[in-house]
Amino acid sequence: MIPGYLSLIIFLPLVGAIMIAILPKESGRAIKLTAAGFSLACLLLALLLFAQFDVSHSGPQFVEKSPWIPTFGVSYFLGVDGLSLPLVLLTALLTFLSVLASWNIALRVKEYFALLLVLEMGILGVFSALDLFLFFLFWEVELIPMYLLIAIWGGPRREYAAIKFVLYTFAGSAIMLVGIFALYFNSGLNTFDMLEIGKVHYPAVFQAIVFMLLFFGFAIKLPVFPLHTWLPDAHVEAPTAVSVILAGVLLKMGGYGMIRLCLSILPQAAHDYAFLIGILAVINVLYGAGVSMVQNDLKKMVAYSSVSHMGYVLLGIAALNELSLNGAVLQMFTHGTITGLLFLLVGCVYEKTHTRLISEMGGLAPRMPWLAVIFSMAGLASLGLPGMSGFIAEFLIFVGSFGTWKVFTILAAAGIVLTAGYILWMLQRVFFGPPRPQLADVGDARALELVPLVTLMAIIVLVGVYPAILTDVIQSGVMPLITLVGSHPGG
Repeated sequence: MIPGYLSLIIFLPLVGAIMIAILPKESGRAIKLTAAGFSLACLLLALLLFAQFDVSHSGPQFVEKSPWIPTFGVSYFLGVDGLSLPLVLLTALLTFLSVLASWNIALRVKEYFALLLVLEMGILGVFSALDLFLFFLFWEVELIPMYLLIAIWGGPRREYAAIKFVLYTFAGSAIMLVGIFALYFNSGLNTFDMLEIGKVHYPAVFQAIVFMLLFFGFAIKLPVFPLHTWLPDAHVEAPTAVSVILAGVLLKMGGYGMIRLCLSILPQAAHDYAFLIGILAVINVLYGAGVSMVQNDLKKMVAYSSVSHMGYVLLGIAALNELSLNGAVLQMFTHGTITGLLFLLVGCVYEKTHTRLISEMGGLAPRMPWLAVIFSMAGLASLGLPGMSGFIAEFLIFVGSFGTWKVFTILAAAGIVLTAGYILWMLQRVFFGPPRPQLADVGDARALELVPLVTLMAIIVLVGVYPAILTDVIQSGVMPLITLVGSHPGG
């Protein structure tokens, strides 16, 4: 593997954004092809990275490290392990598919695709950084493009949704930064190196305080009830492709941060707070599923279902064992593909019917058979049908967490019943039943629209049938974490 391979993957989208900025704004097709070309190249490189990953090696791989600001112990430190590699691949995949799904964008094309690529760069950086300062820097990079993508290309209440997103995220970032500095100063190492800071044994009170600071920042992003209220607004107002990235990978930054920082650096506090995290997990699952059931807006229903499914990630984290953490990481990947697919489908249906209200639809299956079939399969994947990737992830979480938190697991499992309820009810009302005369002329998905839909569906089935393709990779990242957390007196 060539030196700087990981840097190439991270900064290739930025090069694409700069090239787009150079192109004349009238060259709409050239701008779109440039965005597609760079995001595809990034995806191919990420696939090669995945293929080259050694699952028998548990530490970070493809490591790049060099001093950046030596006075303050800041280094340019990158690397991926079994925790981060699936999310790097997911980011590259969903960005490429989002570019394809944005082909009809006509407003300020140049700025839109450039921002999409800058957003990809920031997220890839978060999942690859092994220096806390660099991690925070990449964390903040995604804020501006996401704000602009919602505020300029969003729906009628786009400014409100964008500002709300920024306020919540900024508040979380500020508190998280306090936690990062607390670790930096108390480690006494004069370094932001995550691996070195993680080797220090901190006092219990210090761990408890810093854990809460970091957890709060990540909980907003995940999102955890009651810090989730920015999410439905952002999803409803964001354009389809931005919703895909928002639900597919942006939320995963929160879960990844909890596992990467809170668990690996502050294991005693992780044990101390596990019960509280378990309670939050159950609330997320049941609240998100319950609110999804009463939604009339398709997009808002999928948004609240994300709140519910992120509760499973929290439950996996709360159980703190090998199976549950494997399931939590796998759930982040599978939710990214399933919810990304659902948002793409909602966008396709809206483009043809000009409504997202379930009550205004009905009998669409004969008019859009491809969309009806894929929507049904995505819905079944979301409710955890065996043979789909969602089933494997939830199975691992439930089996892993049952031994630790029996009541929480049983309550969270009830979320599957609620999910089945709102998904099947939605499918029945939208695609079956008596047809609506005003929708008599709607058509099915076009060939270009089918490319991202079929691609995501194929990945969902592939992981569902052959989960080892991901679980072997994830296991290599979870094992060192289990050794660390399990060796602690609280374990």
